[in-house]
Amino acid sequence: MRSLLLHPLAKPLVFLLCLLPLAWLVFGAATDQLGANPAEALTRGLGDWALRMLCLTLAVTPLRLRTRTPQLARFRRMFGLFVFFYACLHMLAYGWLDKGFDVIEISRDILERPFILDGFTTWLLLLPLALTSSNRAVRALGGRAWRSLHRLIYLIAPLALLHFFSMRSGKNDYAEVAMYAVVIGVLLLERLLRYFEPKQA
Repeated sequence: MRSLLLHPLAKPLVFLLCLLPLAWLVFGAATDQLGANPAEALTRGLGDWALRMLCLTLAVTPLRLRTRTPQLARFRRMFGLFVFFYACLHMLAYGWLDKGFDVIEISRDILERPFILDGFTTWLLLLPLALTSSNRAVRALGGRAWRSLHRLIYLIAPLALLHFFSMRSGKNDYAEVAMYAVVIGVLLLERLLRYFEPKQA
């Protein structure tokens, strides 16, 4: 298993797998398989996948440590960038399909609808993480400053969950929200416990 994770084709394969949800959503939209409101289904589907990629990104380090599989670390940056990718597409679909790129209407939405503000804030917090994801950025910022900046992920996760909850609550759909809340809660708690673990001399 560990040797497979280091295979030269492992990263391209994982990259293609991360693109499959987008391909399926685009195919569904093109073939009219997204239900009665395809614009809403596409927008929400992209947001859902941003949240799933976020969970996957948060899971890499615990899985790497618990399974003693350091090779998993090489995929974390890719997963993080796919969080931003799907979040950007989610924003784009909202601005285009829901608001027709009406900047005034979008601005009003951000100011007047808390769940839109939550989503927009989440995207803004993701932006510096995406912009500093390269090795060059790590060298420019320094390891300590880079790690401090990327701890924003632990603020981004609950904000993204709050945005998701607000969208689902309008339809009294809480089961999926509860599932993501448990996953994110466990992953953040695991991180907190590791932070307070006694350091070995």
